Order: sequence, then structure tokens, then C-alpha cells
Amino acid sequence: MKRFALILCGVIAAASSVCSDAQKPAWQPAPGHITLPLWPNGAPGAPANLPAEVDTTKPTDNLIAGRPLVRLGNVSNPTLTVYAPKGTTTSRPAVVVFPGGGYQILAIDLEGREVCDWLNSIEVTCVLVKYRVPNTGPYPKSAAALQDAQRALGLVRQHAGEWQIDPNRVGVLGFSAGAHLAAALSTHFDKRLYDAVDAADQLSCRPDFAFIIYPGYLANEAQHMAPNADINPTDKTPPSFIVQAENDPVHVENATVYFLQLKAAKVPAELHIYAEGGHGYGLRRTALPVTTWPDTARIWLHTIKVLPEN
Repeated sequence: MKRFALILCGVIAAASSVCSDAQKPAWQPAPGHITLPLWPNGAPGAPANLPAEVDTTKPTDNLIAGRPLVRLGNVSNPTLTVYAPKGTTTSRPAVVVFPGGGYQILAIDLEGREVCDWLNSIEVTCVLVKYRVPNTGPYPKSAAALQDAQRALGLVRQHAGEWQIDPNRVGVLGFSAGAHLAAALSTHFDKRLYDAVDAADQLSCRPDFAFIIYPGYLANEAQHMAPNADINPTDKTPPSFIVQAENDPVHVENATVYFLQLKAAKVPAELHIYAEGGHGYGLRRTALPVTTWPDTARIWLHTIKVLPEN
């Protein structure tokens, strides 16, 4: 009987360990960073029994600047993680970062953590959003990713004092699908797409500025690159910095069409088109000039007075 009890305990412990491992996120930030769930009681409209979060990267996947990247899939418990510059003692600007991945996966290191390293180097706090995927956008096909983005901006402003962030200098930066998400948030901030959860949802989710890096979904290929009918900038849309390569297979018109929409709405915008670069380079430097875009982006932050004049 005693032996049976020991075996039973072992089985229970093993099962508990398996369950714990199954629930453990496939990607987690390094220790020492504040991480919060976006939704304390679960994301709105989330179905039950979703598959476990997983790194979908394969050995045959392409390398970027000679290095692999993490392709994070099955994100059903979205979070934000705060990366603050070392020695921060005063309120800093902050940038909320949305990695790309076609609303199917998140390039969480290439277009996430590595971006935070750069932002910290220029004395900007980075808030990395692990938003829901797959099939969570583009809005209005699905509202899930945009709900996560709206919620993230409100949470950043709610915690601005605690995180030493200036609530009037909170921008967004997105790549590819994440760039579409940044543009969607820049044009859909007046009404939350979900029922309020707490006081964070009473605060503005309008970004103060936006980086739109090799965007997708902003021009409609099926309609001869007409503007996306669901992205309509107004004079309340924040100043925007846009980058894309002319030979981007996702189509450079995503950048040029959005820039012209901003210009028509009298929104200050800066557009940089490079001859070569393709898609999905993040901040990794190569011999191609497009990969120097962070240098120009830093200058732009001084131009719009998010960072002090040099």
C-alpha cells in the first residue's frame, strides 16, 4: 500500500510538472524587467483551450544578417514588458513596440527585444507588447491585436509615474503587421474596442508619435494599391516616421500611400524610401543603407522634440 502511494504521488508530481511546462510561455524576457498581463481576467472574446505558446522557428528558416530569430506562435496570454534605460531618474519618453509576423507569429527578438536595446541606448523606455496571434488582424478582420494595442497604451499611461515615463511622450513602433497595428492605433484611438476593465481604459490610447517600419496592409493590392479603407488619418493622427525599401515584396506602396494620406490630413510625417532592403531586417546592420534607419529615426525624435535638442 505504501509503495502504491509513493507511485501515485510520483505520477501526480510528474503530471503537475507536465502541466506547468505546458503553461509556461515559450518566450520570456530576461530577469529584472517588469512584465504585466494585458488582461488580468483573460483577453476579451478569447476561446477556451487554446494551444500552448510555441517557438515555431525551424532550422531551415532564413537568417537575418546571418543570425536566426524567434518566431513566436500561439500567443493567447498577451503581456507587456518594460525595458528602462539604466540609471533612469526622471520621466523619459517611451515607445510601445509591436513586433511583426503577419498577424500569425511574432518576431519577438528581431523586432522586439533588440528594438528595446536600441531605444534604451538613446534614453527612451521601451515597452514590448506580446500581442495575440495567430489570426488576430488586420482590423477589422479581427479586432484582437488592436484591442491589445489599445489596452497597452492605457496601461503605460496608468503606470507612467511608477515607471518614470512622461505620459505625454508615449509613441508606438511597429514592423510589418506590427507597423499596420501602429497605424491602426494611430487612427482608432477615440473608442475602445472592448468593455472597460479598469482605470487604465479611461486614459487616452492615442500615441504621441509613431514609427511605421516596412508596413503591410496599408495599401490594397486588389484595388490597384488604393488606401486601406479602414485606415483613415485625421489631423489628430500622431506625427509619423515611415521607412520601406522599394524592392520590398510586401510593396513599397504601403509606405507611400500612407504618407500621402498623412499629408492630406496635414499630419507631420517623414518618409524614407530606400532602393534595396527587402523585408524583415529589423535593426540588424548589413551593407545596405536601409539598415541605418535607426540613426535617422533618432534625429527625427529630436526634430519633433520628443528628445531634447542636441
